Amino acid sequence: MDKKSQLLEAIAGKNRGLLANDLDNISILTIVEQLEDLNPTVNPLSAKEQLHGNWRLLYTTSKSLLGLDRVPIVKLGQIYQYISVKNNKIYNIAEILGLPFLEGLITVKANFTSVSHKRIKVNFERSIIGLQRLLNYQSPSQFVEEIEGGKNFFPFDFKINNKNEPWLEVTYLDDNLRISRGNEGNVFILAKEKKEI
Repeated sequence: MDKKSQLLEAIAGKNRGLLANDLDNISILTIVEQLEDLNPTVNPLSAKEQLHGNWRLLYTTSKSLLGLDRVPIVKLGQIYQYISVKNNKIYNIAEILGLPFLEGLITVKANFTSVSHKRIKVNFERSIIGLQRLLNYQSPSQFVEEIEGGKNFFPFDFKINNKNEPWLEVTYLDDNLRISRGNEGNVFILAKEKKEI
């Protein structure tokens, strides 16, 4: 079994990391390091066509992201990261499941600048939080298209003031899998969605 298949098997059933115990995390991170050594894309930030698009989170070690699932009455739905390479924008979209008709959405928009062949500096600009119905949310691609078109979602739409300088490194990239590491030491494993804008 190749390393990519081994990684996908190791994270299967772990609900993005919510169901992973310490031993699972150690095993998964060991395979991640081995796969990063085999990265087929030497300069991931130059591979614009591969990088651009909608990515769905498969696994993370981020406690703050996984902590969204610990709020009473709600469950963490799918989490997406849409990368618009031509605009140097990143959109993080977390779907929150709850009571019928009360499904929520947490979106953070950021711009980025390349600082090396695999690292970007991220500048968070805007957050949109609210009920999916009130935001007319249908899919990540549709929502990003509305944001890029200049739509505002008052009163759920507000600016973010950065207090630190977060960064993200793309350590593995192929046509349908991306591994990234953040400045807080977190690992993110994402699969590329076929539908894009």
